[in-house]
Amino acid sequence: MAFIRPTGKHRRPSRITRTTAGAAGVAALTTTGVISGLAAPALAAEGASADYAHAGLTQSISVGDSLAGEIDAQAAAQKQAADEAAAKEKAEAEAKAKAEEAKRKAAEAKRKAEAAAKAKAKEEREAKERAAREAERKRLGSYVSPIDGSYVSTGYKTGGAMWSSGSHTGVDFHAASGTQVQAVAAGTVVEAGWGGAYGNNVVIRHNDGTYTQYGHMSSLGVTVGQTVTPGQQIGLSGSTGNSSGPHLHFEARTGADYGSDIDPVAYLRSHGVNV
Repeated sequence: MAFIRPTGKHRRPSRITRTTAGAAGVAALTTTGVISGLAAPALAAEGASADYAHAGLTQSISVGDSLAGEIDAQAAAQKQAADEAAAKEKAEAEAKAKAEEAKRKAAEAKRKAEAAAKAKAKEEREAKERAAREAERKRLGSYVSPIDGSYVSTGYKTGGAMWSSGSHTGVDFHAASGTQVQAVAAGTVVEAGWGGAYGNNVVIRHNDGTYTQYGHMSSLGVTVGQTVTPGQQIGLSGSTGNSSGPHLHFEARTGADYGSDIDPVAYLRSHGVNV
C-alpha cells in the first residue's frame, strides 16, 4: 500500500532537505561574493539549524567589513607614504635648486670680484705708468750741473791773453783729471772729438734749440748722433787743448758754432740749476 503526502499541509523539511537547501544557499552567496569561505564550516556541520546558518552568514559579512577596513587603512597608509615621499622629493629639489642658486651667485660674485680686481690693477698699473712717464718727462726736461759738487773757477767774459777772442767765452768748472762730466740736459750729440784749442770736446744740441759745449776732456764717452739724457756721463775731465791745468770748460750757445755763446751760469740758473 502506497503512502501519499496529504495535500494542503506542509510539514517541516526533513534534515536532508534543510542541509541541501542550506548548502545551495551558501553556494549562491559564495558565487555572488557576499560571504567568504569562512561560512562553509558552519553550514557543513551536521545538525546545524536554520538559526545557526543565519548566524554564520552574519559573521561572514562582519569579517568582510573588517577586511575592507584594513584595505582602506592600507590604502591610506600608502597614500600618506606617497605624499611624504613626494614632499621629501620636493624638499630635496628645492634644496638642490637653492644650492645651485647659491653656487651661481657665489660664482657671479667671484667673477665680479675678479673683474673689479683686474680693473683696479689695470687702473693702478696705468696710474704708475703715467707717473713714470711724467717723471721721465720731467727728468728729460730737467737740467743739472755738468759736474756734481763743483764750482765755477773762471767766470764768463773774463778777459785775458789766454783766449783768442780776448775774453772767456764760457766758464771753467773746477775738476780733477778723470772727474765724470755729464750732459746738463737731454739732447743729441752733434760733435764729439778733437776741437783744437778746446782739446777733446763734445757739443750737444738740446730739445729747446740751445747748445752746450764741454772742453779739455781727457776722454769721451759718446759719439755723434747719440741721444743723451740729463746727468748721463759723456766723458772725463782733463787738460787737453789750450789748458793751464785739469778743469772743464763749459759753454752755452744759441747755435752750434763758435761765437754764439751766452752766459752759461745764467743759462743753467734759468733751468733751475743751483750754480
